[in-house]
Amino acid sequence: MISVCMATYNGAAYLREQLDSILVQLEETDELIVSDDGSTDETVAILASYAAKDPRIQVLKGPGKGLIKNFEYGIRHTRGELVFLADQDDVWLPEKVAKIKAVFAENPAVDVVVSDLSVTDEQLKVQHASYFQLKKVKTGFWRNVWRNGYIGAGMAFRSRLKEKILPFPDKIPMHDMWIGLLAGNKLRLLPESLTLYRRHGNNSSELASSTSFRQKLVWRGNLLMSLRSRIRTRR
Repeated sequence: MISVCMATYNGAAYLREQLDSILVQLEETDELIVSDDGSTDETVAILASYAAKDPRIQVLKGPGKGLIKNFEYGIRHTRGELVFLADQDDVWLPEKVAKIKAVFAENPAVDVVVSDLSVTDEQLKVQHASYFQLKKVKTGFWRNVWRNGYIGAGMAFRSRLKEKILPFPDKIPMHDMWIGLLAGNKLRLLPESLTLYRRHGNNSSELASSTSFRQKLVWRGNLLMSLRSRIRTRR
């Protein structure tokens, strides 16, 4: 059984495309957990209409504390052996689930798999065929502390990692960064684009960060302190 965890907030414009691309790849015993963080558009109505027709979908009322805590809430409710993270506005390419599951099956020690993405505009026209190449994504602790390449839209992890990653600290830059860094050398990059990573005017994350250098230093300091504390308490 696998779980897909999606965090939504005012995502009605593109939500149906993403739901359709995910559900067609799931088996009857799989689940799609959606945590909505107080949408005021048609997001909740769309989710309700899909859930009424598909028992694999569970819609949760999120904590109302922003994207990171919304993902945390959804992850807590997952039951699958593998947990896939999903943005509300992307499109999963066919065989994404099967190909990532195969990597886990072939590598029992691997806890996290991050697959490549194709960066698109809002009409899904490809702007960059490889997010990995665009952002020079590689593994490595210090590299990803400063410039995170562990993107949640391409991420899946084993449920056994939940004990280590949850709860997400309050002052980390992003949840995907936290998960990838705690996975350490048990993370595998899959250099195949399996997601259409849609960029538009209302994305929750930025492709090119506009954060000040000072703020980056503050975030990284908080991140390192949180990592140190978590590693100590989980030993």
